[in-house]
Amino acid sequence: MPKNLAVFFIPQTVQGLPKLPLPALKDTLEVYLRCVKHLLTEEQFNKTQNIVKQFGAPGGVGELLQSKLMERRQNKANWVYDYWLNDMYLNNRLALPVNSSPVMVFPQQNFKAPIDSLRFAAHLISGVLEYKTLLDAHALPVDYARGQLAGTPLCMEQYYRLFTSYRLPGPERDTLVAQESSVMPEPEHIIVACKNQFFVLDVVINFRRLNERDLLTQLEKIARMADIEEEQLPPIGLLTSDGRTEWAEARSALMRESTNRDSLDMIERCLCLVCLDDATGPELSDTTRAMLMLHGGGAAKNGGNRWYDKPMQFVVGADGCCGVVCEHSAFEGIVLVQCTEYLLKYMIGSPSKLVRAASVSELPAPRRLRWKCTPEIHKLLASSADKLQRLVKNLDMNVHKFYDYGKEFIKKQKMSPDAYIQVALQLAYYRCHGRPVSTYESASIRRFKEGRVDNIRSATPEALAFVKAMTNGEQSAISAQTKYTILAITGMAIDNHLLGLREIAHDLKIEKPEIFKDEAHLISNQFILSTSQVPTTVEMFCCYGPVLPNGYGACYNPQSNHIIFSVSSFRESPETSSAEFVKCLVQGLLDMRDLCNKCNSGSNAAAQRQGQTLETESNYSYRALEVCSCCRGFSAVVTKKI
Repeated sequence: MPKNLAVFFIPQTVQGLPKLPLPALKDTLEVYLRCVKHLLTEEQFNKTQNIVKQFGAPGGVGELLQSKLMERRQNKANWVYDYWLNDMYLNNRLALPVNSSPVMVFPQQNFKAPIDSLRFAAHLISGVLEYKTLLDAHALPVDYARGQLAGTPLCMEQYYRLFTSYRLPGPERDTLVAQESSVMPEPEHIIVACKNQFFVLDVVINFRRLNERDLLTQLEKIARMADIEEEQLPPIGLLTSDGRTEWAEARSALMRESTNRDSLDMIERCLCLVCLDDATGPELSDTTRAMLMLHGGGAAKNGGNRWYDKPMQFVVGADGCCGVVCEHSAFEGIVLVQCTEYLLKYMIGSPSKLVRAASVSELPAPRRLRWKCTPEIHKLLASSADKLQRLVKNLDMNVHKFYDYGKEFIKKQKMSPDAYIQVALQLAYYRCHGRPVSTYESASIRRFKEGRVDNIRSATPEALAFVKAMTNGEQSAISAQTKYTILAITGMAIDNHLLGLREIAHDLKIEKPEIFKDEAHLISNQFILSTSQVPTTVEMFCCYGPVLPNGYGACYNPQSNHIIFSVSSFRESPETSSAEFVKCLVQGLLDMRDLCNKCNSGSNAAAQRQGQTLETESNYSYRALEVCSCCRGFSAVVTKKI
């Protein structure tokens, strides 16, 4: 098992999956050169070409590292998992809010009175417990791939970390801690955060699960307890919003007191958090709600009413702003989507059952977690609050619902909606900034044991040719988008392979190969445009922050007749503007639709001429090809992917 996972249970449903393949070294190096060429100057590329040639030479260091990776593949369930998890998440020292933790924003709720939000929370907790029961019984249906290469069973391991894992901060590297999942090993509990205070809510008492009426009763008690001013303690949750090294140091300071150790233990072992947020203000647009989910509004609002190390934090705001904050190292977005869709459908299809069963008699009062804070802790809290406030001011968010068309129009063009939108994102960036940019799009590799994701490199030479043509007002043929998607989801993309080669060299104490010190490697791995498709079947949307100071986060949710975009950037960057990016994105989508319609008109005209004589048929066909050359090339871009 991965060495950075403490005791973890793998369900039997995934045991038959194949191991992640290891691409041939030659293939990866060829694709790597193809992916970086258009991002470099001619001089830079010539240098990179020589370095790559030397690395892949017979008997060279590349072949040695490849052979060691092949041995690693034989001995591990997934040869890249440890490397990937550390590189993507656990080594990252940035704060979790905005920088790492995605959120799912629920539909706006209309709470007319304070009790309504507590009823919603009780109903939500009831749904969580139903879902947890499915997990404990291993009764969750196996996922199957959709889209490209549909029908393949997928690894279900990530689901079993939803309510059993915790990201433990470390001074240099975090640890993803997971516990074995079984049916009621002890009285289970959740942590309820209210007014920056933390309360233990036991959901199983005397081996009996609390019904919804009992849950509501306990939440009412918590709300009253949180209002007692003389009992209020410092907002310790703010420490978890800090950089990972800073939080690790603060946690070590907290651990010196036994009271704090007990409180930390209760939080780290809980099923999840439910954050009962105060109302934040009158304006609750999609963009505002997205920002509040991402950072809580800072210390002055609900930023301290969180514990970011826990994978699942359900937020229920008194003003109807609700959603989920996700610690991303434990699982991917699709797992979050499936779980939250289950919960929302449960709440819609299962009316609130406040008298479902007999109550557990004499419910013990929920327990407030206590903290002993030294002057050092107070100083750290002030520092964490300042840094979170800077993050709040820095985030530039824009949630846009594009209503002119959706995925059904794109499918009618016989194109992949995901690939089509990726081309639109490339076009938007080029029109904003006048250059191509290295782009990350996550591709699931759950077809394999312990599979997480690899990268679809959407910023291809063909995409660049297309965006240049569109920007110049021309209609030229371009090619390639879905091919790379298939490479990625079948385990044959280059990013995980290059990561493995770099890390195996480190394990062998070999000096870092020149290919990983080359400027091309740095440029191609600075993912200024970080993108992800997160489709849903219920009314909600996902968003996250950019991964670089001068970057964009672009999450999209294609629906039948509209597309939801969540675009983020940082205000401190003079290069970026989320509003300007969205403006270019919308115009690009309209231009692409016009191009499709124009091509369709040309194709229809050509079809009408098929009744002509053989003598004139070839001439008309030639003219039709001229008219449709833009469409043929554009279609190739969005149906191939490289």
